[in-house]
Amino acid sequence: MQILLVEDDRILCEFLEQLLRRDGHCVTISTTGFAGLEALRTGEFDLMILDRMLPELDGMRLLQQVRGEGFTLPILMLTALGTPADKVEGLDAGADDYLTKPFDAAELLARLRALARSRSGGYGVLVRCGDVALDAAARLLTGPVGGCEVSGREAALLAFLFRNAGQVLPRELLLDRVWGADSEVEEGNLNNYIFFARRRLLQVGSRVQIQTVRGLGYRVCEC
Repeated sequence: MQILLVEDDRILCEFLEQLLRRDGHCVTISTTGFAGLEALRTGEFDLMILDRMLPELDGMRLLQQVRGEGFTLPILMLTALGTPADKVEGLDAGADDYLTKPFDAAELLARLRALARSRSGGYGVLVRCGDVALDAAARLLTGPVGGCEVSGREAALLAFLFRNAGQVLPRELLLDRVWGADSEVEEGNLNNYIFFARRRLLQVGSRVQIQTVRGLGYRVCEC
């Protein structure tokens, strides 16, 4: 999923970015309320994680603004304010879920999966390309002859490739979007995951192919 994280604690941002990217998500970080609102207005996101105590524009006001402008993406409030009254206020303002700090990483990921499923009628974020469809949250790839489960990293790679079908995607861009700009992942890992992705497409009987563009990167096309 494409996740917008609005949080001003930079150490927590680094932790969450690594956690979410390891789980196969793409993450955009905003450290102020106004920056988060601008990112949402100009980008495309499947889900938002929102702190409540933010500089410039606090989380509650940002939440109300977002809902007032008609954005319907799921929003998880992640905050240190955890009294029952705080939770009620956040949920009534438009949050879909409310999790207090400190939190368990596994619980956070489970709540995100639940939000993706509930918003899409039991399925996750569906990305289509030719004769194949990827449910990124459920990690299910479906094609002409059936479906197969994929890992979180495979789902992130396939989702980015499918969303940019027909374009030549440089290796550096794929490493940045799937693993993160600060990741120490080696290019050999990308080669391995491209191999896995091609094998998955064959497994579901798809005509979609991931072509190698020598010296540049990869391109997805339907043959």
